Amino acid sequence: MDQGFSTINTKSDALYLSGMSVQEILQCLDARQPYRAKQLYQWIAHGVSDFDLMTNLPKGERADLRARFGTVFSSSVDTEMQDPDGSLKLQIRLRDGSAVECVLLEDIEGRKTACLSSQVGCPMGCKFCKTGQLGFLRDLGPDEILEQFHFLANRRGPISNVVFMGMGEPLLNFEAVSKAIALLTDPEGIGMSHRKITISTSGIVPGIKKLANEGPLVRLAISLTTARDNLRSELMPVDKKWNVQELKDALVYYQNKTGERITLELALLGNKNTEKEDALALAEWIPPLKAQVNLIPWNQVPGLPFVEPEPSKVAAFTRILEDAGITVVTRFHRGRGVMGACGQLGDTLRAPSS
Repeated sequence: MDQGFSTINTKSDALYLSGMSVQEILQCLDARQPYRAKQLYQWIAHGVSDFDLMTNLPKGERADLRARFGTVFSSSVDTEMQDPDGSLKLQIRLRDGSAVECVLLEDIEGRKTACLSSQVGCPMGCKFCKTGQLGFLRDLGPDEILEQFHFLANRRGPISNVVFMGMGEPLLNFEAVSKAIALLTDPEGIGMSHRKITISTSGIVPGIKKLANEGPLVRLAISLTTARDNLRSELMPVDKKWNVQELKDALVYYQNKTGERITLELALLGNKNTEKEDALALAEWIPPLKAQVNLIPWNQVPGLPFVEPEPSKVAAFTRILEDAGITVVTRFHRGRGVMGACGQLGDTLRAPSS
């Protein structure tokens, strides 16, 4: 019998195969035949979560892996929610019993985008976001991040893009998110292009600079909401720590280091940040940044004191920005039917106890 794997190292008992590189699997399993570690890694990269389906591994090794790990993935799907628009939301039960949500969105051209979570809950407390009302429980591990991707891909097929716009603030879980991106983009594994991955942050200035200095070089989106400091600090507590000028300085630094265009995301709240002065303030704030603005008419969340903006307000806001030479995109409302649109994640979860 082929004996590719020998006794597992004791220190690896707390590790999870779905979050390991091929080198880590090799070290973890003390593989005497390194190609066996690569075979196992590639099965996992293709979303296979059952050792018995890894048919190019000898039965004895599959039995040994099953005995030691039980299962490939550390999490499981609790609930699947299908939106009539084609969106899919999954509630994922994690290894400690807590839960997160992830969403797959498909555009009219058939491109599939996985919206992944990076934390259980969120510490940022943005007033217009459901996840921000849940509080914060813990960071996700790279295995828990990647398993969201695999669960979505196993149900809907190949995924074109990944956005870290789910539950949590990805730049506050920098190491795990970076590790997940390294595995997503590994040409020996999933092989996704860095340019197909976006990190969205509420404005964590040290994280933006760290991303500029260390990578990974993926696309960067900023949840700005407004360029007016007094209003932003009311809606987004992060502004009290790093105001819009400090945020802009970090973005200029990032752009000078990377040369990449930045996306500015504005959740448009009716009668709150949609007036002419809001658009003019934004148009004045953006230069010299090379940026695209994504307008996101607010997705309703029961219990939050906001309303969706009138279409005429969105159109007028857009015209002001376009007249200033700024590229503007209005985001479509996908996933609303399952509370899977921007700002709605966590609706099916109970807030974690403090």
